[in-house]
Amino acid sequence: MADVDGTWETIVKSPLGDQKSTLTVNSDGDSFTGSNAGAMGSVDITDGKVAGNTITWTMKMTVPMPMTLDCSATIDGDTITGSVGAGAFGSFPMTGTRAA
Repeated sequence: MADVDGTWETIVKSPLGDQKSTLTVNSDGDSFTGSNAGAMGSVDITDGKVAGNTITWTMKMTVPMPMTLDCSATIDGDTITGSVGAGAFGSFPMTGTRAA
């Protein structure tokens, strides 16, 4: 299994500009828990799944509007790349590096 656990400093390229946040991943077999904290607050990870070095999860954000985000990312060493799906607003690229 890939080492997906850790704290990741991420940037999502959204229509509101670059959204920096800290993603925390704590895996347990083929699932994981954690949180994502940024300028607009902190949300818990739900439905976290691990498949090799790929993780998928959802987040229920409330600011600036209530929305469920569908996320996926691939981890390669200390680099994370992926996307954040925001329903009708489309999908936005995410990049980042391992902080711890």
